[in-house]
Amino acid sequence: MPVDATSCRCCGREPSEEELLAQLDSILEEYVGVRGALIPVLQTTQALFGYLPESALRKIATALDKPFSEVAGVVGFYSFFTTVPRGKHLVRVCLGTACYVRGGKEVLAALKETLGIEVGETTGDRMFSLDVGRCFGACGLAPVIMIDDDVHQRVRPTRLSKILDAYRDSSAAAGEEKDS
Repeated sequence: MPVDATSCRCCGREPSEEELLAQLDSILEEYVGVRGALIPVLQTTQALFGYLPESALRKIATALDKPFSEVAGVVGFYSFFTTVPRGKHLVRVCLGTACYVRGGKEVLAALKETLGIEVGETTGDRMFSLDVGRCFGACGLAPVIMIDDDVHQRVRPTRLSKILDAYRDSSAAAGEEKDS
C-alpha cells in the first residue's frame, strides 16, 4: 500500500501526529493476526511518518500482540529504520574501501562542516540527513555519495555545495508548484 504523508492532498498542510496515528490504525487492521507482519508494518509506518516515533511503535506492539521491547529491538537492529525524523533528502557517503582510500573520509568531513551536522543527524530545516554506507557498488567511480536514489561519482569536497544546492533548488521549486 503506497503511503505518502508529506502533505494533505486537499490543503497541502502536513498532517498532525494524531491524524497519522489514525491512518496507522487502519493499516494495522490489515495485519492483525498475520505472521511476519512486523517488518512490513514498520516499513509502512516509517513511510507514513518519515521515521518511527515511540507512540507509533507502542501502537504497533499492542496491535500485533508483541512486547514493546521486541518491536524496539527490531527497529534498533536494522539500519533502515530510524526513530529520529529524517530530512527531506538523505545524504549517504560511501566509506567502503575504494571510496575511503580515494577521499570518502574527506568528503564526509566536508559534508559535516557544510551541513553543520554529524552522521545520524538532520539539519535544523529538515532538508538533509547525513548517513554513511559501506559499499554502493560503484567502486570504480569512487568516492561516491548518494542523495536519495541519485548516485554522485568522483565527488570532491569543493563540489559539495553545488551538489547540495541542486537539491535545495528542486525542493524550493516543488514548494512553489504546490502553492500554485
